[in-house]
Amino acid sequence: MKQLHIGLLPRVIIAIALGIFVGNYLPAGVIRLFVTFNALFGEFLGFAIPLIILGLVAVAIADIGNKAGRLLLITVAVAYGSTLVAGFISYFTGAALFPTMIDKSVSLDAATETVGLLPYFKVAIPPVMDVMTALVLSFMLGLGMASLQSNVLKEACRDFSQIITMVIAKVIVPLLPLYIFGIFLGMAHNGQVYPVLTVFVRIILVIFGIHIFVLLLQYAIAGILVRRNPLKLLYRMMPAYFTALGTQSSAATIPVTLAQAIRNGVSEKIAGFVIPLCATIHLSGSTLKIVACALALMIMQDMPYDFSMFAGFICLLGITMVAAPGVPGGAIMAALGVLQSVLGFDEAAQALMIALYIAMDSFGTACNVTGDGAIALAIDSILKKED
Repeated sequence: MKQLHIGLLPRVIIAIALGIFVGNYLPAGVIRLFVTFNALFGEFLGFAIPLIILGLVAVAIADIGNKAGRLLLITVAVAYGSTLVAGFISYFTGAALFPTMIDKSVSLDAATETVGLLPYFKVAIPPVMDVMTALVLSFMLGLGMASLQSNVLKEACRDFSQIITMVIAKVIVPLLPLYIFGIFLGMAHNGQVYPVLTVFVRIILVIFGIHIFVLLLQYAIAGILVRRNPLKLLYRMMPAYFTALGTQSSAATIPVTLAQAIRNGVSEKIAGFVIPLCATIHLSGSTLKIVACALALMIMQDMPYDFSMFAGFICLLGITMVAAPGVPGGAIMAALGVLQSVLGFDEAAQALMIALYIAMDSFGTACNVTGDGAIALAIDSILKKED
């Protein structure tokens, strides 16, 4: 019989629903088992975050740096610019709307700590380096490997990157639903689950509106450049959008995105280069989600969220997201280090960030790949005008 496969998003939804339902009924001894698991998993996640940054970012920078040519530089610049614009739109929208929508009396620490129930035991797993050290070392190694003629270090780093990707795909992502179940189990036990869920629903609605606006903006600019109706151009990309909703993977959607970009009039040569590259480096949808979710959680905790802090966060996040592996939930794993080092997110905030992000993972991926079609149109137009 064919094995039933349940995607990450359905598993997370089931975990949240179960945690809410059984949180008021399970005996304290059973809840403490999940509290113990969450304590251990949280320690492992803290240990893994610097290694995820080091293992993924260094190779990603080296691979991009090895590709020479004007087309690469233009594509990277446009993709990075698009990612930054989406991040800043998300910040300004959230800063304008969230303060009146979010109840600051909801404490994340109180919501995620199970009152009166401690883990059966704890195991400290200190990270081998802090996050900022991992980021700086990743940039140094990546740029250095891009300039070296030898491939020895790059192959070693690539093997390490594959190990990290396997850890994410085979260990962290499969255990995330259980981790999230434990979080919402604790919230239900504390009586904090409904205030938090109310905030979540409001945030999700705003983020969905932002991602529609970003897509319209991207295709309005592309439409101006190619002098065609942007709504028709966007409509032709809908097969890629809905494929990404189902697969939750930019890489798996490349064939559909490529075919629809060519249907929109992009030359096969440009589309064949830009679409696969943008599947890795253009993450406007993921970035706007992370920025909005981070801002909302900071407002909930009454933390400062001034523009200068978020400007640096968005610029660094745009670079870090290049390393997001092609597994569902991989982007938020790559972003946890920046959330921790720049915005000061603790374990409680990171846990809710993961749950909130994954709840919208499909829409972020759909926004990413659909925007790739707009970038392909823009680059095709720019190069034709230069020729």
